[in-house]
Amino acid sequence: MKIAMVGQFPPHVGGVGVHIHTLSKKLVDEGHEVYVITYPHRNIEDIDGIHVIGTKGLNLPGVRGLMFKMNAKKALEDLLEKEDIDIIHGHYLFPAGAAAVEVGREHNIKTYVTAHGSDMFELYKKQPFMRSPIKKVLRDADGVFAVSNALRHEIIATGVTGIANKTKLSWNSVDINKFSSKTNDLFKKENKLEDKPIVLFVGNLIKRKNVDSLLDAKKVSQSEYYLVIVGDGPQFKKLNKKVEEENIHDVIFTGSRNDVENIIPSCDVLILPSFSESFGLVLIEALACGKPVIGSDVGGITEIINDDVGLLVNPNKISSIAKAIDTIIQDDDLRLVFSLNARNRAFDFSEVTIPYDEVN
Repeated sequence: MKIAMVGQFPPHVGGVGVHIHTLSKKLVDEGHEVYVITYPHRNIEDIDGIHVIGTKGLNLPGVRGLMFKMNAKKALEDLLEKEDIDIIHGHYLFPAGAAAVEVGREHNIKTYVTAHGSDMFELYKKQPFMRSPIKKVLRDADGVFAVSNALRHEIIATGVTGIANKTKLSWNSVDINKFSSKTNDLFKKENKLEDKPIVLFVGNLIKRKNVDSLLDAKKVSQSEYYLVIVGDGPQFKKLNKKVEEENIHDVIFTGSRNDVENIIPSCDVLILPSFSESFGLVLIEALACGKPVIGSDVGGITEIINDDVGLLVNPNKISSIAKAIDTIIQDDDLRLVFSLNARNRAFDFSEVTIPYDEVN
Protein backbone atom coordinates (compact mmCIF):
# COMPACT_ATOMS: atom_id res chain seq x y z
CA MET A 1 0.00 0.00 0.00
CA LYS A 2 0.97 3.64 -0.40
CA ILE A 3 0.63 5.83 2.68
CA ALA A 4 1.04 9.60 2.89
CA MET A 5 2.00 11.01 6.29
CA VAL A 6 1.66 14.70 7.15
CA GLY A 7 3.47 16.32 10.06
CA GLN A 8 6.78 17.06 11.75
CA PHE A 9 9.62 14.84 10.56
CA PRO A 10 13.43 14.74 10.74
CA PRO A 11 15.55 16.79 10.43
CA HIS A 12 12.99 18.60 12.62
CA VAL A 13 13.37 17.35 16.19
CA GLY A 14 10.56 16.38 18.55
CA GLY A 15 8.34 13.55 19.64
CA VAL A 16 5.93 13.81 16.70
CA GLY A 17 8.79 13.41 14.25
CA VAL A 18 10.13 10.38 16.10
CA HIS A 19 6.66 8.81 16.11
CA ILE A 20 6.16 9.31 12.36
CA HIS A 21 9.68 8.09 11.61
CA THR A 22 9.25 4.93 13.68
CA LEU A 23 5.86 4.07 12.16
CA SER A 24 7.06 4.85 8.64
CA LYS A 25 10.14 2.62 8.99
CA LYS A 26 7.92 -0.23 10.17
CA LEU A 27 5.65 0.22 7.14
CA VAL A 28 8.60 0.32 4.75
CA ASP A 29 10.09 -2.80 6.34
CA GLU A 30 6.82 -4.61 5.66
CA GLY A 31 6.85 -3.63 2.00
CA HIS A 32 4.68 -0.52 1.93
CA GLU A 33 5.60 2.78 0.31
CA VAL A 34 5.58 5.84 2.54
CA TYR A 35 5.63 9.54 1.70
CA VAL A 36 6.01 12.16 4.42
CA ILE A 37 5.01 15.80 3.89
CA THR A 38 6.70 17.96 6.50
CA TYR A 39 7.56 21.51 7.48
CA PRO A 40 10.14 23.58 5.55
CA HIS A 41 13.79 22.79 6.21
CA ARG A 42 16.97 23.27 4.17
CA ASN A 43 18.13 19.70 4.80
CA ILE A 44 15.12 17.68 3.64
CA GLU A 45 16.11 14.27 2.27
CA ASP A 46 14.76 10.74 1.92
CA ILE A 47 15.76 8.46 4.80
CA ASP A 48 15.30 4.77 5.58
CA GLY A 49 13.42 4.21 2.33
CA ILE A 50 10.91 6.94 3.23
CA HIS A 51 10.13 9.62 0.64
CA VAL A 52 10.32 13.01 2.39
CA ILE A 53 8.66 16.09 0.89
CA GLY A 54 9.40 19.50 2.37
CA THR A 55 6.85 22.28 1.99
CA LYS A 56 7.50 25.94 1.37
CA GLY A 57 6.70 28.72 3.80
CA LEU A 58 8.11 30.45 6.85
CA ASN A 59 8.70 28.90 10.27
CA LEU A 60 7.41 31.95 12.13
CA PRO A 61 5.28 31.75 15.31
CA GLY A 62 1.67 32.70 14.64
CA VAL A 63 1.72 32.01 10.91
CA ARG A 64 3.65 28.73 10.76
CA GLY A 65 0.60 26.56 11.37
CA LEU A 66 -1.72 28.25 8.92
CA MET A 67 0.96 28.32 6.24
CA PHE A 68 1.69 24.65 6.76
CA LYS A 69 -1.98 23.72 6.48
CA MET A 70 -2.18 25.49 3.12
CA ASN A 71 1.16 24.25 1.81
CA ALA A 72 0.69 20.69 3.07
CA LYS A 73 -2.65 20.51 1.25
CA LYS A 74 -0.96 21.64 -1.95
CA ALA A 75 1.85 19.13 -1.50
CA LEU A 76 -0.70 16.37 -0.92
CA GLU A 77 -2.62 17.37 -4.04
CA ASP A 78 0.62 17.32 -6.06
CA LEU A 79 1.47 13.89 -4.66
CA LEU A 80 -1.95 12.51 -5.55
CA GLU A 81 -1.42 13.54 -9.17
CA LYS A 82 1.64 11.27 -9.28
CA GLU A 83 0.80 8.41 -6.91
CA ASP A 84 -2.27 6.34 -6.05
CA ILE A 85 -2.29 6.92 -2.31
CA ASP A 86 -4.31 4.42 -0.28
CA ILE A 87 -4.14 6.07 3.16
CA ILE A 88 -3.51 9.63 4.38
CA HIS A 89 -2.40 10.06 7.98
CA GLY A 90 -2.13 13.47 9.66
CA HIS A 91 -0.09 13.76 12.84
CA TYR A 92 -1.19 16.50 15.25
CA LEU A 93 -4.83 17.52 14.85
CA PHE A 94 -4.10 21.00 13.56
CA PRO A 95 -2.68 21.97 11.13
CA ALA A 96 -1.42 18.60 9.82
CA GLY A 97 -4.60 16.72 10.68
CA ALA A 98 -6.78 19.39 9.12
CA ALA A 99 -4.80 19.33 5.87
CA ALA A 100 -4.91 15.53 5.73
CA VAL A 101 -8.65 15.28 6.40
CA GLU A 102 -9.63 17.96 3.91
CA VAL A 103 -7.67 16.37 1.08
CA GLY A 104 -8.77 12.88 2.06
CA ARG A 105 -12.45 13.79 1.93
CA GLU A 106 -12.07 15.60 -1.39
CA HIS A 107 -10.50 12.52 -2.98
CA ASN A 108 -12.40 9.84 -1.04
CA ILE A 109 -9.21 8.42 0.50
CA LYS A 110 -9.22 6.74 3.92
CA THR A 111 -7.80 9.28 6.35
CA TYR A 112 -6.52 8.90 9.88
CA VAL A 113 -5.29 11.48 12.38
CA THR A 114 -3.14 11.07 15.47
CA ALA A 115 -3.44 13.40 18.45
CA HIS A 116 -0.06 13.86 20.10
CA GLY A 117 -0.98 15.86 23.18
CA SER A 118 -0.61 19.62 23.09
CA ASP A 119 -3.11 19.73 20.22
CA MET A 120 -5.73 18.70 22.80
CA PHE A 121 -4.24 19.80 26.12
CA GLU A 122 -3.10 23.22 24.87
CA LEU A 123 -4.78 24.23 21.58
CA TYR A 124 -8.20 22.76 22.27
CA LYS A 125 -8.49 23.43 25.99
CA LYS A 126 -6.80 26.82 26.22
CA GLN A 127 -7.60 28.49 22.89
CA PRO A 128 -11.40 28.55 22.42
CA PHE A 129 -11.18 29.66 18.78
CA MET A 130 -9.43 26.35 17.96
CA ARG A 131 -12.18 24.11 19.33
CA SER A 132 -14.38 24.27 16.25
CA PRO A 133 -11.64 23.41 13.70
CA ILE A 134 -10.29 20.62 15.90
CA LYS A 135 -13.75 19.15 16.37
CA LYS A 136 -14.19 19.25 12.61
CA VAL A 137 -10.98 17.25 12.15
CA LEU A 138 -12.14 14.68 14.73
CA ARG A 139 -15.57 14.46 13.11
CA ASP A 140 -14.34 14.14 9.52
CA ALA A 141 -11.45 11.71 10.06
CA ASP A 142 -12.17 8.05 9.36
CA GLY A 143 -10.11 7.04 12.37
CA VAL A 144 -8.47 8.80 15.31
CA PHE A 145 -5.44 7.61 17.26
CA ALA A 146 -4.22 8.83 20.66
CA VAL A 147 -0.72 8.22 22.03
CA SER A 148 -1.99 7.62 25.59
CA ASN A 149 -5.17 6.71 27.43
CA ALA A 150 -5.20 10.13 29.08
CA LEU A 151 -5.26 11.74 25.65
CA ARG A 152 -7.92 9.35 24.39
CA HIS A 153 -10.18 10.39 27.28
CA GLU A 154 -9.64 14.07 26.38
CA ILE A 155 -10.68 13.39 22.79
CA ILE A 156 -13.81 11.50 23.83
CA ALA A 157 -14.71 14.37 26.19
CA THR A 158 -15.13 16.68 23.18
CA GLY A 159 -18.50 15.05 22.62
CA VAL A 160 -18.05 14.73 18.86
CA THR A 161 -20.68 12.28 17.59
CA GLY A 162 -19.29 8.74 17.36
CA ILE A 163 -15.84 9.77 18.54
CA ALA A 164 -15.49 7.05 21.20
CA ASN A 165 -15.95 4.26 18.66
CA LYS A 166 -13.34 5.53 16.23
CA THR A 167 -10.67 6.66 18.70
CA LYS A 168 -8.02 4.04 19.46
CA LEU A 169 -4.86 3.92 21.52
CA SER A 170 -1.62 3.99 19.53
CA TRP A 171 1.35 4.10 21.89
CA ASN A 172 4.57 5.85 21.18
CA SER A 173 7.35 3.30 20.96
CA VAL A 174 11.08 3.24 21.62
CA ASP A 175 13.88 1.71 19.59
CA ILE A 176 15.56 -0.41 22.25
CA ASN A 177 18.57 -0.98 20.01
CA LYS A 178 19.17 2.71 19.42
CA PHE A 179 18.57 3.54 23.09
CA SER A 180 20.79 1.05 24.86
CA SER A 181 21.86 0.33 28.41
CA LYS A 182 25.45 -0.18 27.26
CA THR A 183 27.95 2.07 29.01
CA ASN A 184 28.48 5.32 27.13
CA ASP A 185 30.17 8.10 29.09
CA LEU A 186 31.34 10.09 26.07
CA PHE A 187 29.09 13.09 26.75
CA LYS A 188 30.15 13.15 30.40
CA LYS A 189 33.84 12.99 29.52
CA GLU A 190 33.69 15.51 26.68
CA ASN A 191 32.01 18.07 28.95
CA LYS A 192 34.10 17.22 32.03
CA LEU A 193 31.08 16.34 34.16
CA GLU A 194 32.55 13.32 35.91
CA ASP A 195 32.76 14.64 39.47
CA LYS A 196 29.02 14.95 40.23
CA PRO A 197 25.78 13.15 39.32
CA ILE A 198 23.91 14.36 36.23
CA VAL A 199 20.20 15.20 36.21
CA LEU A 200 19.01 15.43 32.63
CA PHE A 201 16.09 17.23 30.97
CA VAL A 202 15.37 16.74 27.26
CA GLY A 203 12.59 18.65 25.52
CA ASN A 204 11.34 21.84 23.96
CA LEU A 205 12.00 24.90 26.08
CA ILE A 206 8.42 26.07 26.34
CA LYS A 207 6.37 27.10 29.38
CA ARG A 208 4.47 23.80 29.50
CA LYS A 209 7.68 21.84 30.07
CA ASN A 210 8.21 23.69 33.36
CA VAL A 211 12.00 24.00 33.16
CA ASP A 212 11.74 27.22 35.19
CA SER A 213 10.63 25.16 38.21
CA LEU A 214 13.46 22.72 37.56
CA LEU A 215 15.91 25.60 37.96
CA ASP A 216 14.18 26.72 41.17
CA ALA A 217 14.41 23.16 42.47
CA LYS A 218 18.14 23.23 41.76
CA LYS A 219 18.50 26.24 44.04
CA VAL A 220 16.89 24.53 47.04
CA SER A 221 18.17 21.01 46.48
CA GLN A 222 20.22 19.38 49.21
CA SER A 223 22.29 17.51 46.63
CA GLU A 224 25.20 18.52 44.43
CA TYR A 225 24.60 17.66 40.78
CA TYR A 226 24.90 18.94 37.25
CA LEU A 227 21.61 19.89 35.63
CA VAL A 228 21.93 19.31 31.89
CA ILE A 229 19.18 20.86 29.75
CA VAL A 230 18.97 19.57 26.19
CA GLY A 231 16.65 21.48 23.88
CA ASP A 232 15.77 24.79 22.35
CA GLY A 233 12.70 26.95 22.13
CA PRO A 234 11.16 30.32 22.98
CA GLN A 235 12.29 30.19 26.63
CA PHE A 236 15.94 29.44 25.87
CA LYS A 237 17.21 33.00 26.44
CA LYS A 238 14.96 33.60 29.44
CA LEU A 239 16.16 30.44 31.19
CA ASN A 240 19.81 31.19 30.49
CA LYS A 241 19.30 34.68 31.89
CA LYS A 242 17.67 33.25 35.02
CA VAL A 243 20.65 30.98 35.63
CA GLU A 244 23.07 33.89 35.25
CA GLU A 245 21.14 36.47 37.27
CA GLU A 246 20.22 34.10 40.11
CA ASN A 247 23.67 32.50 40.15
CA ILE A 248 22.39 28.95 39.82
CA HIS A 249 25.45 26.70 39.76
CA ASP A 250 26.22 23.68 37.57
CA VAL A 251 23.56 24.19 34.88
CA ILE A 252 24.52 23.29 31.32
CA PHE A 253 22.42 24.21 28.28
CA THR A 254 23.36 22.18 25.22
CA GLY A 255 20.80 23.59 22.80
CA SER A 256 18.95 21.30 20.43
CA ARG A 257 20.62 17.94 19.82
CA ASN A 258 19.79 15.07 17.48
CA ASP A 259 21.94 12.55 19.34
CA VAL A 260 20.14 12.20 22.67
CA GLU A 261 20.78 8.45 22.54
CA ASN A 262 24.42 9.37 23.21
CA ILE A 263 23.59 11.82 26.02
CA ILE A 264 21.06 9.88 28.13
CA PRO A 265 23.55 7.10 29.03
CA SER A 266 25.72 9.68 30.83
CA CYS A 267 22.96 10.81 33.19
CA ASP A 268 22.02 9.44 36.60
CA VAL A 269 18.34 10.34 36.34
CA LEU A 270 16.13 11.92 33.68
CA ILE A 271 13.34 14.30 34.70
CA LEU A 272 10.26 15.58 32.89
CA PRO A 273 8.43 18.10 35.14
CA SER A 274 5.78 19.19 32.60
CA PHE A 275 2.51 20.84 33.62
CA SER A 276 0.78 18.65 31.03
CA GLU A 277 2.05 15.77 28.92
CA SER A 278 0.21 13.35 26.68
CA PHE A 279 2.92 10.71 26.92
CA GLY A 280 6.57 11.68 27.39
CA LEU A 281 8.60 9.85 24.75
CA VAL A 282 11.91 10.82 26.34
CA LEU A 283 10.91 8.87 29.47
CA ILE A 284 10.81 5.53 27.65
CA GLU A 285 14.02 6.45 25.85
CA ALA A 286 15.66 6.94 29.25
CA LEU A 287 14.20 3.68 30.55
CA ALA A 288 15.62 1.85 27.52
CA CYS A 289 19.02 3.24 28.55
CA GLY A 290 18.53 1.78 32.01
CA LYS A 291 17.98 5.11 33.75
CA PRO A 292 15.66 6.06 36.64
CA VAL A 293 13.05 8.64 35.72
CA ILE A 294 11.13 11.42 37.45
CA GLY A 295 7.97 12.85 35.93
CA SER A 296 4.96 14.94 36.76
CA ASP A 297 1.89 13.19 38.11
CA VAL A 298 -0.10 14.22 35.04
CA GLY A 299 -1.49 12.80 31.80
CA GLY A 300 0.34 10.02 30.01
CA ILE A 301 3.39 10.24 32.28
CA THR A 302 1.47 8.24 34.88
CA GLU A 303 1.04 5.46 32.30
CA ILE A 304 4.83 5.14 32.00
CA ILE A 305 6.34 5.69 35.45
CA ASN A 306 5.49 3.09 38.08
CA ASP A 307 6.98 2.39 41.50
CA ASP A 308 9.59 0.10 39.97
CA VAL A 309 11.34 2.67 37.79
CA GLY A 310 10.93 6.16 39.20
CA LEU A 311 9.05 8.85 41.06
CA LEU A 312 6.09 11.11 40.29
CA VAL A 313 6.05 14.75 41.42
CA ASN A 314 3.69 17.66 41.70
CA PRO A 315 4.83 20.06 38.94
CA ASN A 316 3.36 23.02 40.83
CA LYS A 317 5.52 22.46 43.90
CA ILE A 318 9.23 23.21 43.75
CA SER A 319 9.75 21.22 46.95
CA SER A 320 8.23 18.10 45.35
CA ILE A 321 10.61 18.30 42.38
CA ALA A 322 13.65 18.98 44.57
CA LYS A 323 12.79 16.17 47.00
CA ALA A 324 12.45 13.58 44.22
CA ILE A 325 15.82 14.54 42.74
CA ASP A 326 17.49 14.41 46.16
CA THR A 327 15.91 11.04 46.93
CA ILE A 328 17.24 9.35 43.81
CA ILE A 329 20.68 10.98 43.92
CA GLN A 330 21.25 10.29 47.63
CA ASP A 331 19.80 6.77 47.82
CA ASP A 332 22.20 4.49 45.94
CA ASP A 333 20.14 1.37 46.59
CA LEU A 334 16.92 2.90 45.31
CA ARG A 335 18.67 4.27 42.23
CA LEU A 336 20.10 0.83 41.51
CA VAL A 337 16.68 -0.84 41.82
CA PHE A 338 15.13 1.69 39.46
CA SER A 339 17.99 1.20 37.00
CA LEU A 340 17.71 -2.59 37.05
CA ASN A 341 13.98 -2.41 36.34
CA ALA A 342 14.13 0.36 33.77
CA ARG A 343 14.94 -1.53 30.59
CA ASN A 344 12.33 -4.21 31.28
CA ARG A 345 9.75 -1.46 31.56
CA ALA A 346 10.96 0.01 28.25
CA PHE A 347 10.25 -3.32 26.56
CA ASP A 348 6.56 -2.69 27.27
CA PHE A 349 6.82 0.15 24.74
CA SER A 350 9.20 -1.43 22.24
CA GLU A 351 6.76 -2.97 19.77
CA VAL A 352 5.79 -0.83 16.78
CA THR A 353 2.18 -1.60 15.87
CA ILE A 354 0.75 -0.58 12.51
CA PRO A 355 -2.64 0.90 13.44
CA TYR A 356 -4.51 0.77 10.13
CA ASP A 357 -7.31 -1.76 9.70
CA GLU A 358 -6.55 -1.98 5.97
CA VAL A 359 -2.98 -3.12 6.61
CA ASN A 360 -3.78 -5.55 9.41
